[in-house]
Amino acid sequence: MGKIKLKGKDLRKIKYSSNRSIALAIDVMAKHYKHSSKEEQLAILLDIKNNFQNYLDHDILGAIASEFDDTMSFKERSEIELLRESGEFSVFGRPHISSNAFQQMEMAMRLPVSRRGALMPDAHQGYGLPIGGVLATENAVIPYGVGLDIGCRMSLTLYDADEAYLKRHAYQFKMALKERTNFGTGGEISFQQEHEILDRPEFALTDLLRQLHGKAVKQLGTSGSGNHFVEFGMVTLHEGDALGLVPGTYLGLLAHSGSRGMGASIARHYTQVAREQCLLPRQAQHFAWLDLDTEAGQEYWISMNLAGDYARACHDQIHHNLAKHLGLKPIAKVENHHNFAWKETHEGEELIVHRKGATPAAQGELGIIPGSMTAAGYIVRGKGDACSLKSVSHGAGRKMSRSKARASITGSELKKILSREQITLIGGGLDEAPIAYKDLTQVMASQEQLVEVIGQFEPRIVRMDKN
Repeated sequence: MGKIKLKGKDLRKIKYSSNRSIALAIDVMAKHYKHSSKEEQLAILLDIKNNFQNYLDHDILGAIASEFDDTMSFKERSEIELLRESGEFSVFGRPHISSNAFQQMEMAMRLPVSRRGALMPDAHQGYGLPIGGVLATENAVIPYGVGLDIGCRMSLTLYDADEAYLKRHAYQFKMALKERTNFGTGGEISFQQEHEILDRPEFALTDLLRQLHGKAVKQLGTSGSGNHFVEFGMVTLHEGDALGLVPGTYLGLLAHSGSRGMGASIARHYTQVAREQCLLPRQAQHFAWLDLDTEAGQEYWISMNLAGDYARACHDQIHHNLAKHLGLKPIAKVENHHNFAWKETHEGEELIVHRKGATPAAQGELGIIPGSMTAAGYIVRGKGDACSLKSVSHGAGRKMSRSKARASITGSELKKILSREQITLIGGGLDEAPIAYKDLTQVMASQEQLVEVIGQFEPRIVRMDKN
């Protein structure tokens, strides 16, 4: 395929205002007018915009013209065509990545709004974007590219205590996890909580957010199901400067969860809106996008950011509730999202970077890459690698489906593994057994150019949902 000459910014200069019309124009010009100069292509497109009625019956240009005909119903508008070939994207740790995840990323790079992409070594098949996929688009946000659990994130708090302290008070730590955390789809905290997130004015901006406020109040400080967890363990810092600490061993509290029912409701609602506004072929419907210049696009962007802040607030409360109950005082914290979309500049171009199960890793940025319920995780510092869109994996990544994992190990076998590794597990299920995940040491070896390891977290007492 010849290189596309036109970019969205060229079309915006001639007042093409929606991503849908821009995408159609870029695709049609690339397919049928690739031998014309950029100036000739823009001249044609400008005339279509100004005199669309002259082109409505044109076999090739009619689809673009229909975008400017206000008399046409939405359903009469044509389906957006994907690019014939996938754009190039960077891949890290290809031997660790299944072919179906790779194919999903290829499909994402056929979207007319896609500009850059990358696959992390923990990548595996997801819905829409693969988990571990990074996709940069031009002025477009893909709700399913962010995912259902908006703002799913990691947070690690360090305390000035050693392993002997944890062993001595193991029963109290275990009971605190049982009594002061709550897991599962409908989980709610039974005691009164306050947080400034609940007073945010954005909750009054849309009907959906107004409806979700009550749920946000009830689920504040709770965790989801699946691979979400709250766990105590020991942190070994190889380099303490980034956290204002000296190298050594510290008690750590690590949590993994997102924006709960609020984020899922936002994701489902705006995915449906996107599908209605952005007509894509069946195999690509999960990639339906919202133009950020549209009302729906702005609503989603505001809602997504509020959900991300709510996820952070949930983590704040998890750490606060446990520390207060146990009389612990935090001395340092590391945290990061890994299901979100950011406005970032890459090679001089402002793009919307979707990280679906990928950790931001800009130069000097700290992040957490967790292991399984028995495997160590890592505190990392980003190197700002351009090929990865300044990203890194968000974990080891699944190598087994949940059903296959349940069929591959028994409860007694899992208990033996936990005993051998000296792990106390509260809740959890066979589908989250360590065998379900890739080897994180191998994953880390595949992304040495992306981050440097400055610390390690060893789990000791792990709380998960009963699934």
